[in-house]
Amino acid sequence: MAKRDYYEVLGVQRTATEADLKSAFRRLAKEHHPDKNPGDKVAEQKFKELAEAYEALKDPQKRAAYDQFGHAAFENGRGGPGGPGGFGPDFATSMSDIFDDLFGEFMGGRGGRPGAGRQRNGRERGSDLRYNMEVSLADAYVGKNAQIRVPTSVGCETCAGTGAKPGSKPSACSTCGGQGKVRAAQGFFTIERTCPTCQGRGEIISDPCSPCSGAGRVVKERTLSVNIPAGVEDGTRIRLAGEGEAGLRGGPAGDLYIFLSIKPHDLFQRDGADIFCRVPISMITAALGGHIDVPTVEGAMTRVKVPEGTESGKQFRLKGKGMPVLRSKVQGDMYIQVDVETPKSLTRRQRELLEEFEKESHKDTSPESSGFFAKMKEFFSGPGS
Repeated sequence: MAKRDYYEVLGVQRTATEADLKSAFRRLAKEHHPDKNPGDKVAEQKFKELAEAYEALKDPQKRAAYDQFGHAAFENGRGGPGGPGGFGPDFATSMSDIFDDLFGEFMGGRGGRPGAGRQRNGRERGSDLRYNMEVSLADAYVGKNAQIRVPTSVGCETCAGTGAKPGSKPSACSTCGGQGKVRAAQGFFTIERTCPTCQGRGEIISDPCSPCSGAGRVVKERTLSVNIPAGVEDGTRIRLAGEGEAGLRGGPAGDLYIFLSIKPHDLFQRDGADIFCRVPISMITAALGGHIDVPTVEGAMTRVKVPEGTESGKQFRLKGKGMPVLRSKVQGDMYIQVDVETPKSLTRRQRELLEEFEKESHKDTSPESSGFFAKMKEFFSGPGS
């Protein structure tokens, strides 16, 4: 019987992406899996057909050959999914690879086995580390180079990271033959699991190094230099590659991530690249106008003109006086918000002057209050009153 088109078997178009192929195979393989259909020869055959189709199409080179020559691409020893008929002696291994890729978390594959991240020689990558660092707003404005002390695991100098006592060396695990994984047949395919003896490392240390107890690493405090660029914000993350925890038994080190937070400032509030500063002014300055000197985040002073009749809450924009934008030449703005301060603890003479001013005042000097009270009077003297 002629073979069905592989794309038809998986129910996808010939333009399907790798993700489309994987999704289609995952769905159909679960539906026709022999464990879900015990004794059903039709389901078993469909499952094999699905596996053969996915094995051919998931590999870009095999897929290209199939698109050009069809099933003939895999005949006469041309490197098909499993030889003539699609099921050669390596089919079980191929199926193990497929299920390790798709269902690893359930079958001991890459997605969830304890040995994930280990190399075949037993060297395991070290963990990434996190360091929380607080900097001032001024440092965030100009940037700085800081020194930090980080307690972490470093490679053991005594055994050079091997974990074995000097003069000895690790030996291959007899259970897995140094592979770090063992295989078990289940039905017509093979399942790979992490070796229980060496925990996936492939090596056994019979004479461990004393200082590191066979781990190949020891805990020490290290001093590192961190370059903090100008414009960093709360939550900015800086990565120091290879400065994390040393790998197990000579494995590569992880990374160190510096998480920055900005200290609150007494004068300034930050919103992205913009800076806000609240400045109190006297009632006289607000009424008559004038100038005020205000600080900027860069540590200088600048003069701001206050127009006559300025009200509380008025904002003045100082272009380019805000924070720099990280890794760019853009500069934010600074906003000065004035709050008119009511005089307190008046002297007798000051009180007399204000009372005189009150007697001389009319609606033109306080238009908003005059308008409000006029509306209030109209409200209470309206129809039906």
